[in-house]
Amino acid sequence: MSDFQGMEDLLQDFLVEASDLLSGVDNKLVDLEQNPHDRVLLNEIFRGFHTIKGGAGFLNATELVTLCHLTENLFDLLRTGALEVRHDIMDSILDATSAVRDMFGALEGGVQPPPADPKLIANLKAAIASGQPGAAPAAQPAAPTPIAVATVAATSAAASEPDWGQFLAAMAQPAVPAPVAGQPAMHHEVLDETPEQIIQAAIGRRSTDKPGAQAPVGRRETEKTRDNSIRVDTSRLDQVLNLSGEIGLTKNRLTSLRSDILNGRSDTDTLHALDQAVSQLDLLVSDLQNAVMKTRMQPIGRLFQKYPRIARDLARSLGKDVELVLSGEETEIDKTMIEDLSDPIIHLIRNAVDHGIESPEDRAAAGKPAKSQVRLEARQEGDHIVLIVADDGRGMYAERLRAKALEKGIITDEEANTMDERQSFNLILLPGFSTKDVASDVSGRGVGMDVVKTNIQKLNGSIDIKSQPGKGTTFVISLPLTLAILPVLLVQLGEQPFAVPLSMVREILPIDVNAVQEVGGSATMVVRGEVMPVYPLSYLLGWPAAGVPCYGVLMQTAEQTFILAIDGFMGREDAVIKSLDDFRPKGVAGVTTLSNGQIVLILDMKELLVSLGDGRGVPRSVLLPEVADAA
Repeated sequence: MSDFQGMEDLLQDFLVEASDLLSGVDNKLVDLEQNPHDRVLLNEIFRGFHTIKGGAGFLNATELVTLCHLTENLFDLLRTGALEVRHDIMDSILDATSAVRDMFGALEGGVQPPPADPKLIANLKAAIASGQPGAAPAAQPAAPTPIAVATVAATSAAASEPDWGQFLAAMAQPAVPAPVAGQPAMHHEVLDETPEQIIQAAIGRRSTDKPGAQAPVGRRETEKTRDNSIRVDTSRLDQVLNLSGEIGLTKNRLTSLRSDILNGRSDTDTLHALDQAVSQLDLLVSDLQNAVMKTRMQPIGRLFQKYPRIARDLARSLGKDVELVLSGEETEIDKTMIEDLSDPIIHLIRNAVDHGIESPEDRAAAGKPAKSQVRLEARQEGDHIVLIVADDGRGMYAERLRAKALEKGIITDEEANTMDERQSFNLILLPGFSTKDVASDVSGRGVGMDVVKTNIQKLNGSIDIKSQPGKGTTFVISLPLTLAILPVLLVQLGEQPFAVPLSMVREILPIDVNAVQEVGGSATMVVRGEVMPVYPLSYLLGWPAAGVPCYGVLMQTAEQTFILAIDGFMGREDAVIKSLDDFRPKGVAGVTTLSNGQIVLILDMKELLVSLGDGRGVPRSVLLPEVADAA
């Protein structure tokens, strides 16, 4: 069993490293298409395929070795100048990387990957042959020695657990493909070393890697399982260890002082020493908390790696010339947020390429350069991470969005007449909204942007849309730095405290009974010339009203701005969120514990507002019951 466990560990090491390497190859291929004569890029991509082939050879993944070998040979012709980089060759190479990624998925399941698409193999061989005038077509790499390997068909019939016994047996024979006919033989890896030496030689030393490993691509794309592993810089772990030691020393000091006080010592020096020890402990615990939070932080560049390929493939299918420009890849974000951001960013990039960027003819007519640009940027602003997806395309017209929403029955005539530009742009985030009349395999179903809004809200973030007709559209996503600690405002309903996310709070206002008016059956207040609905917290929670609220919290979500009527507030606090997995009441995002030990519910305001239904407000008589009774 130890051999099987060791094999599984080595395989996972290979998949993590090779998947990261393949993502880098994908990005370099996109760059190569823009700079076809860059020999440095050609050599780096060649080495990437060669490294993957080395690890696959140790695992006896014959079909993976075959595919990498053919692609490696093709790149050898490109880097020596025997072939020029052409679009058809690039398409074949990018198809090969997709096939390699699929083969990683099979390997992760503990089975040998099936052969690549024969059409892909034929395209690679034809490209190689075109660089060798007079030479016969490239030969198929030598068939492997018959050995007991698990097949994909067997996997579907067998149990879900990989058969590491078969996999370990497959390693008994090396898988070395034959050289392509008419071409000098490539040097092959020596397979008479220990498995650990071969893997380390093939994928590089783990100690030199940067923090921020991703899940193996096969698992992420085929099984959609969440990667629970994380790679942490050792310097950060050293800091956590040092702080733990300091806290241990302070704990010993406090224990000694406790004994002194219990034994009757209460002089000034003892109390002063106690005060110093408590202050020191408070500082150390705060530093330790920050250090632990940093171990969860990963560079967002790990997430950005796959987007240039996605943008390139989509633009190519639509006949557009689009360059995706990445910025701020070193910005760090909570590991738990990275996977939840993957789909929203994909949808925004697809939206920019499909909807935002004009056709080459329209760009030429508008006097714009043929090559369009989509910018993906990340940066940290205070305790928030800001993500920007911007394009230099056609932009959006607020009146056209309102007209389309009216046509689809998403809004009423009255709502359309009262919408400002910002609210009009936010229409594209509603379920079922699309500016296209006919759905395609790319867009038009009104689902993608709704996914963006939903996922961003789950992360306690907000999204803002800016657009200029003829110049382009910018999506600005603001996210908390970490989901583990949430800045909150503590509000009161009677004597009961509740916490609301501070990111939604704009200001606190006193509620003047005479300033509350009823407009369209809803209680409202005018704040700096803008009419805003007033929602009592007691009404949203379904509690009986205890009297006239004293204060209002001006809050803003992606959809609306409103005033939350409360009885009082207790100030700001950084809440450590504890989730309620087994029992989660409606409108409650989690719980936290105050410094006095009191447990406080953290409210999910977006979920509470859903209870209002269809944008209906709260009558003035509900907000001010005592005033209504007196009248």
